[in-house]
Amino acid sequence: MNGLSMIEWLIELNIRPEFLNFLMDILPVGELRGAIPIALGVFELPLFSAFVWAWFGSIVPGIILVYGLGFISDTLSRHSSFFKKFFTWWFERTHKRFWARFQKLGSLALVLFVAIPLPVTGVWTGSVAAFLFGISKFKAVLLIAFGSFISGVIVSLIYFGALSFFEFLI
Repeated sequence: MNGLSMIEWLIELNIRPEFLNFLMDILPVGELRGAIPIALGVFELPLFSAFVWAWFGSIVPGIILVYGLGFISDTLSRHSSFFKKFFTWWFERTHKRFWARFQKLGSLALVLFVAIPLPVTGVWTGSVAAFLFGISKFKAVLLIAFGSFISGVIVSLIYFGALSFFEFLI
C-alpha cells in the first residue's frame, strides 16, 4: 500500500464513500460505532447518508447470522475442530454475557444489548444471543434492527457532541 493508511488506500480506489461506509459496517469490529464517525469525518458524508448506509450495513450481517448461524456453525463444526472450538467459545461467552439480562428483560434485553455502542455488543453478538435463546428469526431481525438504529443515533449524537466540544476548546 506504499505507506498509505487503509482509509487513504480505500479512498484512492475511487469507490463511492457510501458503499465504503456500508462495507465498513459489515465487519464485526467497528459496526456503526466505527462506520458513522469515519463516514462523517473522513468521507464527509451528510449525516443522513452516513447513518442510513451504516445502519443498512449493520442489518445485512444480522439477517445472515439470524437465519444462517445454526446451519453455518453446525456445518463448519462437523468438518473442523478449529470451528467447533470457536463456536463453542463464542456461544458460551455470549450466553454468559447475555443470560441474566435476557431473564430479566426478555426481548427488550436484545434491543438494549445491540443499542449500546461498546465493544462486544452490537449486531453480531446480538444475533448470536437471539440464536442461543431461541428468539424467532423474524422477531430477532426486527429487534436487532431497532437496537442498531438506536446505536446509530447514540453514535451520531456522541460524534457531534464531541466535535462541538473540541471545536469549543480550540
